[in-house]
Amino acid sequence: MVDDVLKDLDSGIAGALESLKRELSKVRTGRANLALLDGVRVEYYGTMTPLNQVASLAVADPRLITIKPWEKKLCSEIEQSIRKADLGLNPSSDGELVRLPIPALTTERRRDLSKVVKRIGEDSKVAIRGQRRDCKEMLEQLEKDGDVSEDAAKTGLTKMQAAIDKAVAKVDEIIAKKEAEIMEV
Repeated sequence: MVDDVLKDLDSGIAGALESLKRELSKVRTGRANLALLDGVRVEYYGTMTPLNQVASLAVADPRLITIKPWEKKLCSEIEQSIRKADLGLNPSSDGELVRLPIPALTTERRRDLSKVVKRIGEDSKVAIRGQRRDCKEMLEQLEKDGDVSEDAAKTGLTKMQAAIDKAVAKVDEIIAKKEAEIMEV
């Protein structure tokens, strides 16, 4: 039973780390990255559709994303959707292709993004600590109900803490890497 609780903890931690990576991929680093456009939706025949389902996206060079819609009439709609997404980017279109230049980041903007990255990292740590709390409560309840021995519960708590410490260290590592990427000129 203790192993089942620890497996649940591991899957919760994995989910928190995956969520962290997904959130960090949306933070602009001064380089063209298609993940910036993941949240952009375009109205396509009355339905809000993800941008990557109505156009082909490509990174033409480190500071430019090109968007080629499958239907030419979507160019203006794509431009409007990118502006509405408030990404701080200014798309331009020639009727067939939408170009999305990625401006260089200022030092002040880099510091602001670094703060955002730290906040995202702290949110992930809070989620991991929530997993720890849930796991601890389950182990204590199992011990209280007599389903596991006191020794097994203590061993489970020790393994739980080791897993939490490892996950928090991993979050710190991911955040440090992203901050270095942002501060790189």
